Amino acid sequence: MAAGRVFAFRDARWAPDPVLAPSAAVRSPQPVPLVIDNGSFQTRAGWAAADPSVPAEPLLRFRSLAARSRGARGAAGAETQVGNDLGSPEPLRWLLRSPFDRNVPVQLELQELLFDHVFQRLGVSSQGCVDHPIVLTEAVCNPLYSRQMMSELLFECYQVPKVSYGVDSLYSFYHNRRQNWPCSGLVISSGYQCTHILPVLEGRLDAKNCKRINLGGCQAAVYLQRLLQLKYPGHFAAITLSRMEEILHEHSYIAEDYTEELQKWRSPEYYENNVHKMQLPFSNKLLGSTLTSEEKQERRQQQLRRLQELNARRREEKLQLDQERLDRLLYVQELMEDGQMDQFHKALVELNMDSAEELQSYINKLSLAIEQTKQKILQAEVNIEVDVVDSKPETPDLDPLGSEQSLEDVESINEFEPLFAEEQPEAEKPVAAVQPVFNLAEYHQLFLGTERIRAPEIIFQPSLIGEDQTGIAETMQYVLERYSKEQQAVLVQNVFLTGGNAMYPGLKARVQKELLEMRPFQSSFQVHLASSPILDAWYGARDWAVEHMTREEGWITRKDYEEKGGEYLKEHCASNVYVPIRLPKQAPRTTEALAPSRALAGGTGNPCEQA
Repeated sequence: MAAGRVFAFRDARWAPDPVLAPSAAVRSPQPVPLVIDNGSFQTRAGWAAADPSVPAEPLLRFRSLAARSRGARGAAGAETQVGNDLGSPEPLRWLLRSPFDRNVPVQLELQELLFDHVFQRLGVSSQGCVDHPIVLTEAVCNPLYSRQMMSELLFECYQVPKVSYGVDSLYSFYHNRRQNWPCSGLVISSGYQCTHILPVLEGRLDAKNCKRINLGGCQAAVYLQRLLQLKYPGHFAAITLSRMEEILHEHSYIAEDYTEELQKWRSPEYYENNVHKMQLPFSNKLLGSTLTSEEKQERRQQQLRRLQELNARRREEKLQLDQERLDRLLYVQELMEDGQMDQFHKALVELNMDSAEELQSYINKLSLAIEQTKQKILQAEVNIEVDVVDSKPETPDLDPLGSEQSLEDVESINEFEPLFAEEQPEAEKPVAAVQPVFNLAEYHQLFLGTERIRAPEIIFQPSLIGEDQTGIAETMQYVLERYSKEQQAVLVQNVFLTGGNAMYPGLKARVQKELLEMRPFQSSFQVHLASSPILDAWYGARDWAVEHMTREEGWITRKDYEEKGGEYLKEHCASNVYVPIRLPKQAPRTTEALAPSRALAGGTGNPCEQA
């Protein structure tokens, strides 16, 4: 990268998903399966049909998020938005909800919203039900309760004919398997919330030795946000999670040797050549003025005209208020002249006055103030073209009735007093435009140095964020040590990387380095990267659905659901291992066991039976 290159945040808004009209091939001669990759970061959905007219790619891709807005004041009520309909996640960050907890769906009401969104956008036009088979991905060693609730949702709510569950990383593994690949291997799947190490022996998952690390892209984004907020406290609010995810996806990489890479960043030359500068939005308004003398004079004239209009309007308002006060005082004076003394004294009390002389004094002062205001209005109309006017604010008379002119109005006039003095200032000398001595854009830039490798490094070193877990290398070694040397040699011949974090540059080289350190001397191993780590799970599920469309293998029918329960699973090559619930049987109550209880109860009976 060229030194000094600056990257701008895209801050892309999510475009709402259109409502697609499915082709006739998805319903004839029979409804084709609907493949849903139910990921904790993104949901992908599409059709699995052998007909070439049906797209062999996911038609829907949206974040697995939902938000229920409170609704505007006076609106009909709350509104629920799902996926790309959110537009931008940051304004709704505290309203966002996900059905997943550690890669396992636990909020089924939110999962139902995601399914509704998929069925609506794909144009599933079934009346009261979804008559398409569903191929759904699930987590490794998914809890039986989660599968039970998911089956109940699909069979009871949507009335689907049959369902098949499979592990997303195993679908990706079999989709990328080539002719010369062995059926055994070690799958490393690192996603948004979790990282899994899955041993596959002779084409089937060895569920007993699977291991999970509760770290993924979500924790890396939060860690990167904390690092940059501590580094740039002045831009605390601008360092959002969405921008951190953009940095992780486009500017981060995994170091082959973390300690050695940190030593490289200590070099100023290496830093200048490899630092990424992220430009935050900012305003071009400078603190200092760069206007010329002509522009300043024009601006002053505009302020002068506005001041003239302001003074004229306030004089008219003051004249109207004073006239109303004078009319009221004259009315009270007429009461005295007409001899209505009771009403006159009552009016004086309301005016907070003591005598008729005080009333007459205020009438004279108010009449004089009204006459002066009229003269000023006439003079302003005559001298409307005068450049300089009396800029001193009008001091309100000491009126015991209380002037209603606010103090804020008087202060706003005082702001113009230095500009419009009674004495005309000397002509200003032309001043050259002042050029700023700094680049304002540089004060709104984030310099990404070691942060580019610190954030993704947590999947190898969870201790960086205080997690008491092992990283990928230690977990991989722990899994391998549970097998014999012959089985270890078979597993390491096909180490397969998949999941969203497999998109980091340098992950494959890092895993190769870790394997080189842990494997015996002169032993061989192979590390393979998925062709599309993000979408291969959906492609693999589609391949399986097309191949098993007319078979019974791997499909859970409605009859199976009603007879064997929602946790039931039919195994296939990319599924979990079904472990049924085994409830302990209660021991039958024999005569010998009942005898002591009868004796304690004091019951009478045959002495031989009691013995």
